[in-house]
Amino acid sequence: MAGIVVVFDFDKTIIDVDSDNWVVDELGVTDLFNQLLPTMPWNSLMDRMMTELHAGGTTIEDMEKVLKRVPIHPRIVQAIKSAHALGCDLRVVSDANVFFIETILKHLGIRHCFSEVNTNPCYVDEEGRLHILPYVDFQTSPHGCNLCPPNMCKSMIIKRIQGTMAKEGKKRMIYLGDGIGDFCPSLKLGEGDFVMPRKDYPAWNLINENGTLLKAAVHEWTDGEELEHILLQLINTITVEESQMLSVECKFQTMSKAAHEALRPRALPVPY
Repeated sequence: MAGIVVVFDFDKTIIDVDSDNWVVDELGVTDLFNQLLPTMPWNSLMDRMMTELHAGGTTIEDMEKVLKRVPIHPRIVQAIKSAHALGCDLRVVSDANVFFIETILKHLGIRHCFSEVNTNPCYVDEEGRLHILPYVDFQTSPHGCNLCPPNMCKSMIIKRIQGTMAKEGKKRMIYLGDGIGDFCPSLKLGEGDFVMPRKDYPAWNLINENGTLLKAAVHEWTDGEELEHILLQLINTITVEESQMLSVECKFQTMSKAAHEALRPRALPVPY
């Protein structure tokens, strides 16, 4: 099962809400956020919100407290722990940010389950203000994908992961997500891979409308309980298939060796 890579979106997939909206709403700057939303990209707006919150006296500790009470379905944590225990390589690909994701994963006790977190970088300056940066500097090096927001095309990350999978002995991928940004990477999955879009969310709608563009098998889910059941079922399916293929390969090698031995020329006895 170490041959399976499981990629999770974060907002509305691991947690049940959008972490950006959660922080903005809980810390009381929703009106300003909505007022500025039409004027700048989402990622840039979140950085602006950090400036406003810091100016109003909100500390990093205040944000951590808010993040630690984010709603999450109880079966999600168990699903992640189970997939990790089964030997899968778990990764996060998200348009949130490092601080929000790391704070929540550590609080839930599952940060160690993920080999990497791919998201928008951020840092806290000497005054205690959180700065949120774009994953892709769209001002100088735009990614050129018209399906994705300017700061991140998740397909770029998926293609990088796919490029290293063969070298690491990994063969299959399962991708879980909900948003518009999760449709583009779904198109990069191959036959034998699986995509798990959350039902009645934007990625699910786009996949239903453009099903012929996908090579991966689609398995929808609605909540954490269903996610856990389907994910573990897919992991088991892949494991059985890989075991059967390995068994066939071993049997073929044994038969080939036997055939080679049978056809090998043998020395004839020389009469005296």
